[in-house]
Amino acid sequence: MRMSGFVKLAAALAVAACVNVPTAAWDQVAAPSPQAPATTAPAAAVPQQPAPPSPAPAPAQKPSAPPAGTAAQRPPAGVTPPSDYVIGPDDVLTVIFWREKDMSADNLVVRPDGKITLPILNDIQAAGLTPDQLRQKVSEAASRYVEDANATVIVKSINSRKVFVTGQVAKPGPYPLVAPTTVLQMLSIAGGLGDFAKSQRILVMRIEGGQTKSFKFNYKEVAEGRNLQQNIELRPGDTIVVP
Repeated sequence: MRMSGFVKLAAALAVAACVNVPTAAWDQVAAPSPQAPATTAPAAAVPQQPAPPSPAPAPAQKPSAPPAGTAAQRPPAGVTPPSDYVIGPDDVLTVIFWREKDMSADNLVVRPDGKITLPILNDIQAAGLTPDQLRQKVSEAASRYVEDANATVIVKSINSRKVFVTGQVAKPGPYPLVAPTTVLQMLSIAGGLGDFAKSQRILVMRIEGGQTKSFKFNYKEVAEGRNLQQNIELRPGDTIVVP
């Protein structure tokens, strides 16, 4: 009986203890322990600026056709002949038909017989004619094959107009005469007089009307500015003799 009474007493005390426990204490026991706060707040994410759009590539430009008169349409370069120029052997010509390219020809060397050879037209006499006279002759010959034949003659090199310098000069030989040139100028082109040249007895030999004429040239006088009339302008075929 004593043991059962003790048991009853213990049970009663336990019930009383449960009844007297505050509700807040039970909430603290049941709730999980809070986590420790972070020491530093995470840095706010910086919004990134969107990259500017790359410019669209420019459309490829089509090459425009060269305007009239450009290098693509210009005739080959040539020399400007003297006003009294006539075509002669060894001269180099170009003949162009603007509408008939197959009949054109470049670098035509005038042969010793004075002729040139063109496609289709064959041999054409050129020596003794001016460039304009040859143009008319070639156009007339081409009119038998094509309508409205229009030719252009270009002088690329003048080799037929020569002056010969011989004797006591540094560089004797033939020299092209492509521009007005005096005796003194030609002697300078030939390298000047030699050490043993007889400068007061220079002669210019010229053939006119089938006869040979001579003109005296005193280098010393001309160099001193005296008797300048003897410093004549040379002509094709003249020969300067320096004894």
